[in-house]
Amino acid sequence: MGVRNLRRVFWWGLRALVVAVVVFVIVGGWGWVERSYIYPYDYRSYIETSAAHYRADPYLVAAVIKHESKFQTRARSDGGALGLMQLMPQTAAWIARQLDEPFTEDYLYDPALNIRYGVWYLAELENEFGGNDILALAAYNAGRGNVRDWMERYHWNDQFDEIEAIPYPETRLYVRRVLEDREQYKRLYDE
Repeated sequence: MGVRNLRRVFWWGLRALVVAVVVFVIVGGWGWVERSYIYPYDYRSYIETSAAHYRADPYLVAAVIKHESKFQTRARSDGGALGLMQLMPQTAAWIARQLDEPFTEDYLYDPALNIRYGVWYLAELENEFGGNDILALAAYNAGRGNVRDWMERYHWNDQFDEIEAIPYPETRLYVRRVLEDREQYKRLYDE
């Protein structure tokens, strides 16, 4: 390939790159990539309706769903948690009793019900732990009994704010990432 052909390939490549950048900017640029792939907000109407009804933060709910199931309605954990908000069937059955509703395990694959139950439970944990997001998320991940034990053992109160003090590394990471992602959801979707 001669120098002349090399120049021609270079200039066509440069033109293609410029066109690609212009198209990228026109379709929304990096924000579009973030909203479409990194921080999706699928089932937004279900999330916002349930969050408003139970007085929960919809961005926190979206961040929980992102970490629990990556917005996959048929998600199932090795431990048996199901659906978008990865509820254990026993927990969901308890929630159904609290709401005086019928329940079967298959209901957890319904996005509207799974989100409603998950938001109800998250709001319940927020109330139980005095509105402390860190403790509520730790309880969502590790169980409310574990968090109560930690509070007693380490003399934590509702003002607890030391994520690094959480004894379970997985729960520490979960809480940190969910809270960071809530801020990203707020930045991208707060209109």
